[in-house]
Amino acid sequence: MTTHEQIVAAFEQYIAENESFESKNIKAAAARARKALAEIGKLAKARRAEIQDKKNSLG
Repeated sequence: MTTHEQIVAAFEQYIAENESFESKNIKAAAARARKALAEIGKLAKARRAEIQDKKNSLG
């Protein structure tokens, strides 16, 4: 799975958990939503590095 696909999956996970927390007041969903956001942050940094490396190799 590419970094891009992992970001999309983590975002979808966040959306689902946030909905559970906001609409159903499930406390455990809040922790899972925060975990998904942390994962998105890590993946975003990795993807930025990948993009920068590809850009630099082009010319």
